[in-house]
This record gives sequence, structure tokens and C-alpha cells, in this order.
Amino acid sequence: MKITFFSTQPYDKTFFIEQNKSFGYDLEFLEVQLNEQTIQLANAEVICAFVNDHLDEPVIGALAERGVKLIALRCAGFNNVDLKATRKYGIKVVRVPAYSPQAVAEHAVAMMMTLNRKTHKAYNRIREQNFSLNGLLGFDLHGKTVACIGTGNIGEVFCRIMLGFGCHVLAFDVKPNEALQKLGVSYLPMAELFQKADVVSLHCPLNEQTRYLINEESVKKMKKGVMLINTSRGGLVDTKAVINGLKSGIIGALGIDVYEQEENLFFRDLSEKIIADDVISRLMSFHNVLITAHQGFFTQEALTQIASVTLSNIRAFEHANPLLNEVAIAN
Repeated sequence: MKITFFSTQPYDKTFFIEQNKSFGYDLEFLEVQLNEQTIQLANAEVICAFVNDHLDEPVIGALAERGVKLIALRCAGFNNVDLKATRKYGIKVVRVPAYSPQAVAEHAVAMMMTLNRKTHKAYNRIREQNFSLNGLLGFDLHGKTVACIGTGNIGEVFCRIMLGFGCHVLAFDVKPNEALQKLGVSYLPMAELFQKADVVSLHCPLNEQTRYLINEESVKKMKKGVMLINTSRGGLVDTKAVINGLKSGIIGALGIDVYEQEENLFFRDLSEKIIADDVISRLMSFHNVLITAHQGFFTQEALTQIASVTLSNIRAFEHANPLLNEVAIAN
């Protein structure tokens, strides 16, 4: 069976080729993003897509016309897929729901530690033979109140790490995690959580209920000087509202591994180009903002699991076995 990959990076090839030794599929790797202009490159029954590929109804309809039967997402999120359209055209969708919750949770913690202790600034100073500590003052995370919004697989790991730091951990989720409650995590209404937290970390999916979860009103409810971390989905945050929060001092530090308009920026080398996105350019001008380019998943363990599960999903489809990781909408 042939599989066409879109939005391929060198590391995708490395890990999928290695895992494919046990499957024997014909893998076609394309660097281009899947959209209405590149549909004609889909010449397989199965396509493999990533977070920034366009899978709206026009694209899905065209894929169906070209004989595509399965969309295999090599990621957990599926907010870029029009599921009503896939059902309409009879295309199945599978994903990798839990490749390595540790990878993303640990990256969120790394962003917290970097923003707090300013190790990125210290690294650059030392390379210039500047050994001054002025401007590098941080705080003890021990004893601070950390809020986790979303306590699924990644959120649970994040909470456990924060408990290990000696933090008071608060959480919000539509379905509280009993195991975390037994460990001392307190679930509170969102507004109360914002008022109490020294650090807020987002670990929830992007959907109609969570879009712009962080907005002008929620920022106003936060404790002055709060640290905000987002390693989940860019659309959870109204970036302009966060910029206003940074300017007012309500948000004391911001770490983002995702960005709402990232498809035009992330996973590319733009070092020789002028960035036309004024919003992210403004964010990059703040001394207390740390941006990474959707790097949270990027560990050896996670990439191995993504490749293995994706190919296993395809094999289940090929042999008409139950699709354990199918993404479907309720009737």
C-alpha cells in the first residue's frame, strides 16, 4: 500500500522509514503543505497529514475524488479536519492520541524554568564574557500556585511534575482526574483559578468551547505578574489580548510553543526573510516572552511512537480491523 505524506520534515523521513521496516509500505514524502493547490499530489489511498495541513471540505471532497480512503494524522490534535466532510465523503480519520505526554509536559516545564531563571539570557551573556547577574533574578517555584487547564494525559504528567517541585497545584477540567485529586490537586472554577495562580499552563484541546480561552476578560482576572504557558494549541489564546496583558504588567512572562498563525511560520527557516506577521513580531520584542516553534513533541521517544502508531493505524484500516484511534463525530 502507498502512503503519501504531506508537510514532511527530514526527521519524519528518518523515523517513519525506520518503523516501516516492520510494515513494508510504499512511502512517498512531500515537503509541501496539503491544501487546495497541492491536492493533485495525493496519489494514494492513504495520506498522512500534520497539524498545519488544510483538511477543510473542499480539500476533503477533492481527496475523495482522487480515491483517498484514509487520512492518517501523525499528531493528537484534529481541529484542522472538517469531520462532517470526512463522514459525508466516506473518508476515515485516525490519529495518534498519546504519543508521549511526557515530551510536551516536560517542554512546558522547561519553558517555565527558562522564563523564571532566565537561563537563555545567561547563556548569551556568558558567550559575550558578561558575567553580571543583574536582570537575571528569578523566584522559587517551590510553594508557588500553579494552575493546569486540562488534565488529560499531558496535563496529568504536568501536574505530577509540579507536585514534585513542591507547588500548590490547581486544575480545571470538565472531567476531574481522580488520581490527581488523591495526590492533592484541587479543581476549581476557571475564574477562581485565574485569581489564585502564579503560573497558568494550558493543556486542553482546541474546540468551539476552548477557542480564545485566554482573552481580554480572562486576562483581567489573573494575578498581576502571572506566568502564562501554552504548549497546546495556538487558538486557545487571543494573542492581541495577551500582548495587552504583557503591556499592562498583568502577564509577567509568556511562553508559547504554539501560535494561531503558525502555519505560515513554524517548521521553516525564515532567517533570510522579513516576517510579515506584525503580531508575532510584537511578541518577539518583549524581553519576558519565550517562543519555541511547536517543539514540545520533539523527542526521540515521541517521534518513534508517532511513526509506530500511525503505521499501525494504517495497517488496521488495510485489514479492516477496528480503528482504535479513529476520530469521528457523534451522530
